[in-house]
Amino acid sequence: MSKIYEVKVGTLPTVDEIPLGGIIPSNGNAILNKTGTWRTQRPILNRDACTDCLLCWLHCPDNSIIVQEGKVVAIDADHCKGCGICSAECGAKPVKAMTMAQGGRYEASETFAKSTL
Repeated sequence: MSKIYEVKVGTLPTVDEIPLGGIIPSNGNAILNKTGTWRTQRPILNRDACTDCLLCWLHCPDNSIIVQEGKVVAIDADHCKGCGICSAECGAKPVKAMTMAQGGRYEASETFAKSTL
C-alpha cells in the first residue's frame, strides 16, 4: 500500500527556481555547504614525517588542508571529502606524512582535524 503525501501549492520552488544539478547558484558561499559528512575515508597527518612541502595543500580540490606560516597545521573536516589526493601527492620520503584511514569521522585523539564552522 503506497502512502499519499499532500503538498500545499506554493511551498515548493518552481522549475524556474531550482538550480541545475549540483550547482551552487552564487559565489562565496561554499563554506556554508558542509560536504565532509559523507566521506568514507579521512586523511591522517603525521607531523613528525611532514616536510611542509605543501604538495597536499596545492593539490587538494576542496582547499581542506589548513596551512599557517608555511606549515600544515590541520584538516578542514567540514569540507574534506576523503578523495585521497593529498596522500597520493605527499612528497615526504621514506614515510608518507599524509595517509588515509577508513571511516569518515575523526577520532578524539586526531587533534589536527579542525572544524571551521
